[in-house]
Amino acid sequence: MRAVLCLAVLVSLLPAPAFAHAFLERTDPPVGSEVNAPPKQLVLTYTEGVEPLFTTVELRDPSGGDVPIGKPHTDSGNDRKLVVPLPSLSPGKYTVTWHATSVDTHKTEGSFQFTIVK
Repeated sequence: MRAVLCLAVLVSLLPAPAFAHAFLERTDPPVGSEVNAPPKQLVLTYTEGVEPLFTTVELRDPSGGDVPIGKPHTDSGNDRKLVVPLPSLSPGKYTVTWHATSVDTHKTEGSFQFTIVK
């Protein structure tokens, strides 16, 4: 019994694991930017690793319609960087909406815009 009590005290003194969320750290094209050429891909970099199978990215064109995009995948084994292939885009303001599931299963979401100038 005493050994069990000692073990319980020792376990309670260990630091608790840090569980965080995958927040959007930066994007390419950058949030709110105006770009001269249509990007060939979106790159979303998060503060921690994400699971591409459980992470979604949607793109809306200037009129609010869905733009078909490629399947999100991590970049060269870096699970913090999500790459999304894009079709050829016309000038205008686009809205990106994302729902990320981090490697520790926490979920975050958000949206941002970028503009392709004429």
